[in-house]
Amino acid sequence: MISVFLRTLSAGAVLLAGILALPERAAAQDAGTMQISWEVRNRFRLFREERDFLLHVENARNRSILAAEQSLELQSEGRGWARNMVNRLCIDLQGRVNQPCTRDNVKENYITPIDHPVTVRLTGAVPVGATCAWSFDDGDGPQTSTFDCAEPINLRVRYGKPTVATVDVSAGSDPTQRVQTEIQVRDIFIAGLGDSIASGEGNPDRPLALSDEGFCFRSYLGTASAQYYRPSRHGFKGGRACEAPDTLANWQRYSALWFNAPCHRSLYSYQARTALALAVRYTHIAVTFLPLACTGASIGDGLLGSQRARECPPGKTGVCSTSVNAQVAELREAVTAARKRQPERTLDLVLLSVGANDVYFSGLVADVIVDTATERALFRRSGVMASVEDSRDALQRELPQSFVKLREALKPLVGGDLSHVVYVSYANPALADGGAPCRGGRAGFDIHPSFNTDPQRLARVSAFVDAEFLPQLKGLATCTRGALCRDPEADRMTFVDAHQAAFADHGFCARSGNDPEFDRSCFAENGQSFDPDIVSAASQPMLCGRGASEYRAYLPRARWIRDANDSYFAAMTYPQGLPAASQPTDIHDATWGVLSAVYGGAVHPSAEGHAAMADAALPAASAALGLDAVPPNVTRGFLPRLLPSAQQ
Repeated sequence: MISVFLRTLSAGAVLLAGILALPERAAAQDAGTMQISWEVRNRFRLFREERDFLLHVENARNRSILAAEQSLELQSEGRGWARNMVNRLCIDLQGRVNQPCTRDNVKENYITPIDHPVTVRLTGAVPVGATCAWSFDDGDGPQTSTFDCAEPINLRVRYGKPTVATVDVSAGSDPTQRVQTEIQVRDIFIAGLGDSIASGEGNPDRPLALSDEGFCFRSYLGTASAQYYRPSRHGFKGGRACEAPDTLANWQRYSALWFNAPCHRSLYSYQARTALALAVRYTHIAVTFLPLACTGASIGDGLLGSQRARECPPGKTGVCSTSVNAQVAELREAVTAARKRQPERTLDLVLLSVGANDVYFSGLVADVIVDTATERALFRRSGVMASVEDSRDALQRELPQSFVKLREALKPLVGGDLSHVVYVSYANPALADGGAPCRGGRAGFDIHPSFNTDPQRLARVSAFVDAEFLPQLKGLATCTRGALCRDPEADRMTFVDAHQAAFADHGFCARSGNDPEFDRSCFAENGQSFDPDIVSAASQPMLCGRGASEYRAYLPRARWIRDANDSYFAAMTYPQGLPAASQPTDIHDATWGVLSAVYGGAVHPSAEGHAAMADAALPAASAALGLDAVPPNVTRGFLPRLLPSAQQ
């Protein structure tokens, strides 16, 4: 009989275990306090190389996800930990799962693994110089080997079947002692769905490299004097003056890199960080994470239907696919294929954030930050801008019905129990100083001459978000506030909003004396960061006299929300996914000038913000998966003698 020893037990549980295990007490005492401990190696299966996983393990020790992110940011000197990992994933840059995926020199099926790598050790009161005769049996006959007991054993154990590990410990003339445990890896299948907050927009895995020289944009006025210069892309040797256009293909060679450019998916997203944190924390599991969230997604266009791609990376064919398949359809296809190979394979968890695009949130942002009359008139006519009234109407009339459709689509994928859908809510991006709305102004938004966060419009939008949008989302996710739910118990999602209080001090206007030196020197609080003179700005666009190449996207900051300056400096995304009528005519076009400042993630969480969201989501995900019902340090083997400390 194999008993279960829990390293941490209540006094009552210890006494009960002692009574039940009386027949085994003698054997337990013979074995002393030796135990077989084991853990899964490279448990976050998106990573092809264990060194990438171990970097996160090391930085997570006794730290929150946010503190680990800040540590990694400092280690990378602000260049970001994901910049090299992005090329070492089991999903390619087009979003295709590599089948098979070679992980640590072993070919694996990503969605349906047949085995997992584990490391096994003998721990506790191991005699010095003892020899261990190991045996591992998964039902097909034991595999045996003998090593010094100080040596760890690396092996692969079969998925879905227990492996009994037995070790006979020999030390000199002492009697041989036997310790036994059962190894069974739980492989957790997690999907990430949603919009730009879910995908990680604003945080390219490899940020843009900036040039210290200027690049010319036109304004909508169209006259020779209506030009302005901003930092160019490093490496771009083409025409930087407005009178010297160049090809988009030449410009695109120097883009920021995302692990999926059509959707701007990022390893910094709270969804990736939550899945990764589960793998770091729980040593007896493996995590198979399928990221499907896409910037720009709404429930109708994105989750249940196809949507436009964000951009297309330069490829060998030169063909740009402007559409992305529906996320739920992609997930359904993956689950169906998995069950054909492994009928017992289930989708264990869905991480979800959606609803902002359904109520035109980007249009609200445009209404707040676009200040000049010409641009406001143009954007109003093209439908880019939205009012609070527009958003309120969509929130009340359309979003509830869309949630009904989304529930019905997700329920079959999670076995009818929507508690396995962890809905992570948004945070108000315009709060600082303990929850007071940002005051407005051009600070952080002077990357474009027409931008200025209007205080009155900003206050209205902030109030709408706090008093109407966020509470309504909670009601829709949890089947409260009159939400349309057929079966409130089964239809209630697991809801996460614990991060919102922390964001109240870290909106886009938050500043600190500990912010990066470049930010403090070059992003002026009066909104005058860039040289308006087109002659001098052509060679040096920054008024601070420093080079834009000194900017670092991944350093700790007071603001956890990217402002427009951050968006331009980190991503400067060319909008290939826009409808043809809205496409810029060339790389100096006025439309491109506006979109370069916002299309890469303005008013989206930074990597620190996503880490804070992951800190909030992690306990909810753990609870939904039942991981904390059995502590992660469980060893199955002979029950050791009761320790005095355990009886206190």
